[in-house]
Amino acid sequence: MALSKRERRLRIRKRIRKRIKGTAEVPRMSVFRSNKHIYAQLIDDVSAKTIAAASSADKDLTVNEKAKKSEIAAIVGKKIAEKAKEKNVTKIVFDRGGYLYHGRVKALADAARKEGLKF
Repeated sequence: MALSKRERRLRIRKRIRKRIKGTAEVPRMSVFRSNKHIYAQLIDDVSAKTIAAASSADKDLTVNEKAKKSEIAAIVGKKIAEKAKEKNVTKIVFDRGGYLYHGRVKALADAARKEGLKF
């Protein structure tokens, strides 16, 4: 029996999480993508704390109403990189959350890289 899209993504997500761990010095950037929004968190897995978070649902995020989803994802990537710099984080490990590294996920990652995050 074939897996549904959600089951497949969750299976890939578990496989990724086995290998990726975030620490206080090198946190894990977790990405979640819904139909309307995209979310990114910097997570310290050792102490189970979120260091910084940004999403397209934030009130302070200034976005043009006609912007494409990938453009909004790039803005969120830039915002999470700025928050990481405030917390003195320059190096991260990227957790794509079982999504393909394509489209909105790639746009977020590229924008974060452009702002100075290393991964």
